[in-house]
Amino acid sequence: MCLLSLAAATVAARRTPLRLLGRGLAAAMSTAGPLKSVDYEVFGRVQGRGPPATYTEGEAKKIGVVGWVKNTSKGTVTGQVQGPEDKVNSMKSWLSKVGSPSSRIDRTNFSNEKTISKLEYSNFSIRY
Repeated sequence: MCLLSLAAATVAARRTPLRLLGRGLAAAMSTAGPLKSVDYEVFGRVQGRGPPATYTEGEAKKIGVVGWVKNTSKGTVTGQVQGPEDKVNSMKSWLSKVGSPSSRIDRTNFSNEKTISKLEYSNFSIRY
């Protein structure tokens, strides 16, 4: 193999993982087994001291789920989480027990929990 062909093969090999990473979290999760989707609403002192939606977004990205979060006009935080079942369950636990550092969670309601065939979102975002 000539040196030029070897260099081209090396560059192609390096690009493959980058293409896979470029497809994002949604593509990586699509092969991770059963996917779940769940809606949530968090009640308590979850707004007014710091940006709870920002903490939720950060935790979701750390856990590896997609979806959205929004502060509501009635003082709750609502949203949807999608991803592999174990990761969705981790996010549900965080939403129920931990939350943002200055929050006090009284209760978290989960609804519309279902198995899905593909993710509807490519990342986790804050809605306004």
